[in-house]
Amino acid sequence: MRLYLLALNPTDSVTEGFRPAAARLGLDVTVLTDRPEAHRRTYPEAEVLECDVRDFRAVITRISTHHRPDAVFTNSDHLQTQAALAAAYFGLPGKDWRATLRAKDKAEMRRHLAAAGVDTVWSTEITRPVALDAPYPCVLKPREGVASEDVVLVDGPEDLVTRSKEILDRRPGTVLVVEEYLPGELHTLETLGDGQVRHVLGGFHTELSPPPYFIEESLVFVPAHPEPVQAQVLAQLDALGVGFGACHTEFVVHAGRARLIEINYRAIGDQCDLLLARLLDVPLFEHILRTHLGEPLPADLGVRRDGAARLEYPCADRAGTLTEAPAATELTVDGVHLTYRPLRSTGERHGLYRTNRDYLGVLRATGTDQPTVDRVSAQFLAARRWEIQP
Repeated sequence: MRLYLLALNPTDSVTEGFRPAAARLGLDVTVLTDRPEAHRRTYPEAEVLECDVRDFRAVITRISTHHRPDAVFTNSDHLQTQAALAAAYFGLPGKDWRATLRAKDKAEMRRHLAAAGVDTVWSTEITRPVALDAPYPCVLKPREGVASEDVVLVDGPEDLVTRSKEILDRRPGTVLVVEEYLPGELHTLETLGDGQVRHVLGGFHTELSPPPYFIEESLVFVPAHPEPVQAQVLAQLDALGVGFGACHTEFVVHAGRARLIEINYRAIGDQCDLLLARLLDVPLFEHILRTHLGEPLPADLGVRRDGAARLEYPCADRAGTLTEAPAATELTVDGVHLTYRPLRSTGERHGLYRTNRDYLGVLRATGTDQPTVDRVSAQFLAARRWEIQP
C-alpha cells in the first residue's frame, strides 16, 4: 500500500513519528515536497518527489502520474486543505476540505462559529496598517499563521498601526486578523477520530511568555479537562466539522467558559506528540495513519491513564550566536524519564523571533507523579547552561 506524504520542511513529527510508523505498517511512502533536498538529506533512503505541494492541482497531477495512492496524508498546518482535496479526488479517506479551511483560516473560523450560534468573537481582517475602533486590548496575528509567529497584543489604535506595519513590512501581502483578547488560562485538547468515533487523548496546560507576545514556554499534561469544559470545546469542533484524524485545539477557560483560540488540524507538534505516544503507551502515529487508510479506530485505545508529564522549551532571550549548549540526553531520575533534544546547534547565529523559532531545545519528562516530574525537570534545566554571544 502506498502513502503519499505531503511536507514542507522536515519535522520531528514526521522523522521520528510518522515515517517509522509507516514502516511498521508496511507502507510504501512517497514524500511530496517543495524542498526535496532537505528531505533527502534527512532520510536518504526515502522516495522523495519534488512538487508544488501548496497547489492541490499540482499534488493531484504528481500522484496521478506516479503510483496509485492508498492514502494521502500530511501533518503540516499549511497543507491540510491540499491533502484533503487530493484524497477526495482519488476517492480516499480524508478530512473534509471545508473543515480544514475553517481550521486554517482564523477569520473564517470566527465567522463560521458565529454563524452557527456557538460563539461570537469581535474580529476583522486588515491588509494595511490602520487605526481601528476596536475593543482594546486586541490580538493581532496573521490570518493563516502558526506557532505564535507575529502574534502580538496591541493596546490601542497607534500600537495597532505600528505593529501591523512591522509585520507587513516583513511579510508583504499577508492578511492580518485583529480580534478581541480572550482572557483565561490557555489549554489544549488532543483528539483522534475516524469520522465515526472520536477519542479524547487528554490535553495540556500551556504556560506563556509575558505579553505582548505569546511564546509557549512549557506545557503540563492534563489527563482530563472538566467535563463541561471538554463538552464546550467538542461542540465547537463539531460546528466546524472537525473530527477526522488528529486534531490539536487551543482554547482558554474563563469563568467556566471555554473559547477557541485556534485549531491545528493535525497532531500536536514541538515533540509533544512524541511525548504523548510514550506517556499514553499507544501506537499514536500508527492510529493516525490507519484512519487515512480507511481503518476504523478501536472503541478503546487502551490509553494509559496514570501518567504525568511536562515539556520545557529553553528559549533564546537575545539575538546572537549560540556558543554553549547541552548535548542530546536521555536518562531516568527518581522514576522520571527525561529526553532532552537540542533544537539549535552551537555556532549558529539567529535573530530574536518572538516565536518557537527561539527555542534552543526541548525537554520531555514523563512519570507518574506530577510534583516529581516538575522537580526533576527544574533540576535538570538548572544544571545546564546555554550561552549566546552577540
